[in-house]
Order: sequence, then structure tokens, then C-alpha cells
Amino acid sequence: MALKVWVIGAYGNFGRIVCRHLSREPGIELTLAGRNAARLEALAAALGGQPQRWCGDAHSPAFAEALREQRAQLVIHTGGPFQGQAYTVAEHCLAAGAHYCDLADCRTFVNGIGVLDAQAQAAGVALLSGCSSVPTLSSALIDEHRARFARIEHIEHGISSSAKMPGLSTVQGVLAYAGQPILQRRGGQPQPVPGWQGLVLRRLPGLGWRLLANVDVPDMDLFGPRYGARSLSFKAGPGLMAGALANWLLAAARRLRLVDDPTPWAARLHRLGLRCERFGDGLSAMYIDCRGHGQQGQPLRLRLQLTASHDKGPEIPSCAAVALARKLAAGYRPAAGARPCVGELSVAEYLAAIGDEQHVRLTAQWHEGRG
Repeated sequence: MALKVWVIGAYGNFGRIVCRHLSREPGIELTLAGRNAARLEALAAALGGQPQRWCGDAHSPAFAEALREQRAQLVIHTGGPFQGQAYTVAEHCLAAGAHYCDLADCRTFVNGIGVLDAQAQAAGVALLSGCSSVPTLSSALIDEHRARFARIEHIEHGISSSAKMPGLSTVQGVLAYAGQPILQRRGGQPQPVPGWQGLVLRRLPGLGWRLLANVDVPDMDLFGPRYGARSLSFKAGPGLMAGALANWLLAAARRLRLVDDPTPWAARLHRLGLRCERFGDGLSAMYIDCRGHGQQGQPLRLRLQLTASHDKGPEIPSCAAVALARKLAAGYRPAAGARPCVGELSVAEYLAAIGDEQHVRLTAQWHEGRG
């Protein structure tokens, strides 16, 4: 019997990618969900006219009723921004007895999902938040290699996107904390750093030099307890250096109280970014730099990089949910409860869901000794 999967925000940037992949899966019965009937119909037609459609507000009681009536088994929530969003959709899934995952990378949203843990366990469903590049893929990459370490002391990781712009809601979400303090980790203690400040110029193999700045992600709360790392940092930036500088200027203006609300500026930067897409190289990457000691006590360093070419970068955050749906369709049953989505997927499962070895490639480099 096919797994009944509903995708909220189906016609959004990430939602379209998720739906495109799932529409090809023989073991999945797909339902597209959103508020715009015309856009749902257009997407269904683009996917071959096979998916079912549900038009309405996923935060309304009618959504829970529809899930129960259609016996939905998995709901994928792509409808950001998640900053400030309540857990209403997850609660509707609880009421309907359906598993839930979202593509959130908002630190407070992802790491706060545990408030529903007792209810989820009682209902026998899994509510998994952050089913995306962070923390699902980032943790899977470290988990695959951690056995070679006796101790991990420092994790520095980040993402450099291509010039192709994400949706406006994504831009609004990540710029919401521009210039505001976010907590990273130094010497085992939380350390505040200003969001979208702290610019560094980093050379990424295959991409060249990229400008990156402080970004807030769920990993900053998760990786200390999970890996014992005393130092944690995360940086990100758009593919064009001008975009990174624009984000930095917005953050600086907010720190100086020249800007109170970054939302209108996020919309302006989004429009500008769309005009500049043609100047990009189509390359993006996630990098992870782990340092610590090996099993014989020697200094040990691991450098990982997942590189996407031809503007395939958006496939990476989208396909965690695809991999999870495929795994459930094959018979996997996640433990009941509400938690961040870490430890649910292997790197192989994640990359298989993307299914594009030519344009999405993973490299790992080890270095023993100091330096």
C-alpha cells in the first residue's frame, strides 16, 4: 500500500522540489497542499496531473479534519518562514495520527519542538523538525566519520549558496536576526556574536573565495551535547560577494539602530538578488571542519565538503524530507516523539534521494598531526 504524503507549501521553491521528487516514487501517494488553488492546479499539471490537491490554510482546524479523512501518514511542512511560527501544523498532525517533518532551520523553532514530545509519544507519531541541510545533513555527515575521533573539540561549518535566490520567505527568515546577538560556543561556553556580521573570506575547493558571516542554526544547541565539542561556529553567505556585503550592511545598520525592522529590506535585497542571478556561477557548498584527537591521541582534523553545481544547491535542503518519505515507504517507523531531525537518515540515504551524482558531490579529507 502506498504511503500517503501531504506537502504543505507545495508550490513554493522548496515545496516544488520535494513534490517533483515524490511524484516519481511508486510507493508514495502525493497530495499537494496550499492556499492558492490556481497554483496547486498548475503544479499538479506540471507533475503530470496525478497528485491530489487540498486548498486551504494548514493552520486551520479544517486541515486536521482533512488529514483524518484522507488517512494521511506523513506531512511535510515547507511553509516558512518558521521564525515566530507556532506548532499548529504539528499539533494537527498529532490529532490526525500522522507523522510530521518540516524544513525549518530556525534555531528556536527546531529545538523547541520538544514541547510536544509527551503528546507525540502518547499518539504514537514522530514530529521531526529541521529536516533539512541543518541539522539533518550536517549531523549525518559528522556521524558517519565520528568513530575515528576519540574526542571532537571544534566544529566549524557553514554554507555558501549559489547566486540563485531562494523564496522571499526564506530571505525574510534568515535576515530576521541581522545585527542581533546569536549564541555560538567558545571554550565550552555560549558566546554571543552579531548575526550576519563577523565576515570572513574562506576558500572553498572548486568554488574559490567566498564571503561568509555569522548565521543562527539549530546545530549550535545540538552539537555540544551530541559531540562534546567545546567550540562551535556556523557561517553562511550568498554566492555573490556583493550579496554578502549587502547583508552585512543591513546587520550593521540594525546594530546602529538605523533600521528597526529588517523585513522591508529583506524584500528589497530579494528583488536585487533576483536581478543579479545571471552573474552567478551556479556553485554552492556545505563545508564541515572538525578538529580533535584520534583514537591514539594524535591531533586529527576532518574536512568535509558537499558541492553542488548547475544551481542544484536547493536540492540539498529539500531532499531530507524526500529521503525520510522514501524510508517510511520502505517500512521504516521512526520512534514516536517530538525532536529535532538528527540521527534519522544516513548520508547514503540523503544522497540517494537527491539522485544526482554528476552535480552533487561529497569529498572528505583527513589530516593527522598539528597544522
